[in-house]
Amino acid sequence: MSARRPWPPGAVALLACPVCDGPLAALPGDAGLRCPAGHSFDRARQGHVTLLPPGHRPPSGDTAGMVADRVAFLAAGHFGRLTAALADAVLAGEGPPPEAVLDLGGGTGHHLAGVLGRAPGAVGLVLDSSRYAARRAAGAHPRAVAVVADSWARLPVRDAVVDRVLVVFAPRNGPETARVLRPGGRLVVATPAPEHLAEIVAPLGLLRVEPGKAERLAAGLDPHLRAAGTTPVRARLRLDRTAVRALVGMGPHAHHLAPGALDRALAGLPEPTPVTLAVDVGTWVRSG
Repeated sequence: MSARRPWPPGAVALLACPVCDGPLAALPGDAGLRCPAGHSFDRARQGHVTLLPPGHRPPSGDTAGMVADRVAFLAAGHFGRLTAALADAVLAGEGPPPEAVLDLGGGTGHHLAGVLGRAPGAVGLVLDSSRYAARRAAGAHPRAVAVVADSWARLPVRDAVVDRVLVVFAPRNGPETARVLRPGGRLVVATPAPEHLAEIVAPLGLLRVEPGKAERLAAGLDPHLRAAGTTPVRARLRLDRTAVRALVGMGPHAHHLAPGALDRALAGLPEPTPVTLAVDVGTWVRSG
């Protein structure tokens, strides 16, 4: 059970107190975390820990239903090519392999688990604003720690301790990413391309990829990091209606669709439905 799984010491050592920014250490039995100033944070029964400043509320994250859909869809392997491309980007380049990977807005930790599976010497952190996602992420990989945190606030991570930051369809905090990355460390970002899920956008009334998304990404990361290349990930999926429902339910579309309307729209789709996976995996490097 994730609640009894020992925390990897190397991952705990990356964390910082959200109150005073001091280093955190595990309490006996990995029951929680405490800093030298005495601020302590209990470990939840499900295995994760919440690191928010007193009185701070994170942005609303994924609901329990969205997380359940994400678990079902990703476990079926539909985005396996994307996970592999993310791992390729994390492990690419000269120098030693990464020892510490932060998955920012990492949800259930599915993609981080795939990365750590190919980086046997690395530990990982999953930070997400959803407690439902963190509960799942706590059991994603034995070398990872799951944390409820706010990606838009100061991250509960020490300065310059992370080799790679992974962001998959999640907010990108440029200044904080640069702060926690070691010099020469890299940010790996997955961004949907305009043709992503094109076959079901109109029939299901889904949100479209906004024009200029790539330009806004660059503007949000400069001058903290410099672009170092992009790899397009393209695949043609064939999904039954159950998989399409989970795909819609696990993302931001879930906030904008009425269940009845989605059911009617799904009934009009062919079985199976061809769906395009179109994601660009970009790499950014911290200088200095």
